[in-house]
Amino acid sequence: MSAVTHLPAASSAWLPASPCAPDVCLRTQARTAGPLRRAARLTGAVLVLLAGLPIALALGRTAWRGAVTTRWSRLLLRALGIRIVTRRGFSCIGGAARARAVPEEDGPALLVGNHVSWLDPLVITATFACRPLAKAEVGRWPIVGTLAAGGGALFIDRDRPSALPGVVADMTAALRRGESVAAFPEGTTWCGREMGRFRPAVFQAALDAGVPVRPMALRFLEGAAAGPGSAVRGGAAFHEGAGVCGGAGERAALSTRPSYVGDDTLLASVLRIVATRGLVAEVTVFPAVRLDRPAAYGGRTPRREARMALARIAEAQVRTGLAGPGERAVAA
Repeated sequence: MSAVTHLPAASSAWLPASPCAPDVCLRTQARTAGPLRRAARLTGAVLVLLAGLPIALALGRTAWRGAVTTRWSRLLLRALGIRIVTRRGFSCIGGAARARAVPEEDGPALLVGNHVSWLDPLVITATFACRPLAKAEVGRWPIVGTLAAGGGALFIDRDRPSALPGVVADMTAALRRGESVAAFPEGTTWCGREMGRFRPAVFQAALDAGVPVRPMALRFLEGAAAGPGSAVRGGAAFHEGAGVCGGAGERAALSTRPSYVGDDTLLASVLRIVATRGLVAEVTVFPAVRLDRPAAYGGRTPRREARMALARIAEAQVRTGLAGPGERAVAA
């Protein structure tokens, strides 16, 4: 089976379901960390979490909140034994969609990517200064909820469809203030070997705020190291090659160990992560996308078409970022 395929759509557009489950998708780690390394990682992560509490309470809506959150996210990931490698993706937008790539555009953007794990918002905020969109349950977790709120997370209650317009309005307001917002339009997590459809609702925030959409593909790899010639920028290695290699030209393997799917528990997921050696979060960043004529989408139905056009383009790009050598991405 291709590593990136389409599966039947979920029965609910608001609460999409993933077929991934721990007993089906999780693979044995290639290299296991010893007991001392695991204990050190857990201890380090707890210390970073506790140290972040007073910082989160003091941050508020400050100009340097994004930079502090980025550095703190990198520190927590490093404590867990995870490195970040960032690759540049390339876009080719064809067909009838009235959209264009804007690779050199700076400023705020709606960052969208596939969803694999509870680690994803940490990986994205460690790569970009942004405000992640998180499920409301995260805001109620002890310590973690305080840290997320202090870091600028926006919360969405997936059990209340009527709350969606308010969430989109909050995202739009943040984007208009010059803050990038990160969202995971699948609405649920997949194991990393496959991904779901992008739901179009969150893309309305980019249209209302007049900002581009920047797609990102997220993969977790084992036994990986930044390849020759890669540069380090802001703590993340930008890699130009087709894949990430380990020592002596050995290609890293896709890892499902960090995935958080089905009836998995947070504790079980954390223990798997700290037990895995050589774990790398690979982020493939694609050029931002804008609609050519956003004013043409003024009515209710055209606005829906605009959202769906952006969702299809972003999903297709992310799928190409998930397909490794010898794998075939299925376009949206």
